[in-house]
Amino acid sequence: MNTLDQISRTVENQKHTVISALVPLELALLNFKPASDSWSILECLEHLNRYSRYYNPALAKAITANSGNNSQQSISYSWLGKKSLDMVRPDNSKKSKTVRHMNPNNSQLSRQTLEEFLDHQTELLQLLNKAKNTNLNKKAIPVEFFKLLKLRIGEALEFMALHQERHLQQALQVKKQLPVNQAAA
Repeated sequence: MNTLDQISRTVENQKHTVISALVPLELALLNFKPASDSWSILECLEHLNRYSRYYNPALAKAITANSGNNSQQSISYSWLGKKSLDMVRPDNSKKSKTVRHMNPNNSQLSRQTLEEFLDHQTELLQLLNKAKNTNLNKKAIPVEFFKLLKLRIGEALEFMALHQERHLQQALQVKKQLPVNQAAA
């Protein structure tokens, strides 16, 4: 299985996890915070939505501009790409400071956050499919918080999936901490 297929499978699993484990929860539980400085389930998803609002259009533009004959399906990693991926890997237990405009702490969120997340996943899966005819090693995705730096298309696609996995695991940890009498619902 190639890298894009692996990333697509990861994103499909993430979408399924949200539908099966999080969508059925009541709004109060989705907004439950285990501690004042931690994120609720919806805040985890809103953080990912903020990234998707930036990266999905950037990826769409880059994939369209770099489709065609020079398709390169294996990803070679730049220093920036390796560093970015290592930072967001779910098994990296080191907390990262979130840039202010990407931090949803204490946001008023509704079920719309879930719907938007699922829409972004559908869009990302379509982008992964389109990327099969693209040079994945083209440096074309400006880093959100420092646009002079660019990730390769393949690195950015993998970053999205790993970053999402990290925060979905965080959301599932919050779910485990929900008040017992309500979480079983």
